[in-house]
Amino acid sequence: MSLERRLVPLLALAALIAAAFYLRVDQYLTLDALRDNRAALSELVGSHSVAAACAYVLAYVGVVALSLPGAAIMTLAGGFLFGVALGATLTVVGATAGATLLFLIARTAAGDILRKRAGPFLARMADGFRKDAFNYLLFLRLVPVFPFWAVNLASALLGMRLEPFVAATAIGIVPGTLVYTAFGASLGDIFDAGADVRLEDVFSPTLIAGLLGLGALSMLPVILRRLRERQQ
Repeated sequence: MSLERRLVPLLALAALIAAAFYLRVDQYLTLDALRDNRAALSELVGSHSVAAACAYVLAYVGVVALSLPGAAIMTLAGGFLFGVALGATLTVVGATAGATLLFLIARTAAGDILRKRAGPFLARMADGFRKDAFNYLLFLRLVPVFPFWAVNLASALLGMRLEPFVAATAIGIVPGTLVYTAFGASLGDIFDAGADVRLEDVFSPTLIAGLLGLGALSMLPVILRRLRERQQ
């Protein structure tokens, strides 16, 4: 495939991102927008539940693939509109699909170009990443230290295979998704009370410690493997 044809998906993605920011899509991805439109959204879900669920998943795919700010708000909205179980399921599907779409675009369109320009350092880093790619990515999903979109691009750039990328993403985002979705399911009462809502209120120190513990467990196989390699 020629370079020009390989760059088409990347250029299309860039155009969609520019259009989204020009149209100020981000203004709809806020808690205020969710509160102001709660009646219309709830009515839509009640009268067209299947279509609403599909629309939610597609919207989540778009937010993640275009790397728009507001994925956390989308997750809260999923819990608010669909409840914890269904909302979390739809969110995991949408987030994983969106991340996979961005991963594939980055890998096919610009991966080889960026790897060649990065030189031998990236090649050595990519070799190490491939050995334990699933565990590394699972850790980054469980403990979201880096932006979601940056992890998607880095995974593509470092040559991670598609199957472990999808698996680690789907598994790794479940704990955080459940927390945000459960919080979103309680937003109705919070809105009715007129209380302020901050995203910082979602995670407690105990919960953060729990996610760090899960992240540490995900890296345990890597640590044990490295210790065995040093002993040989």
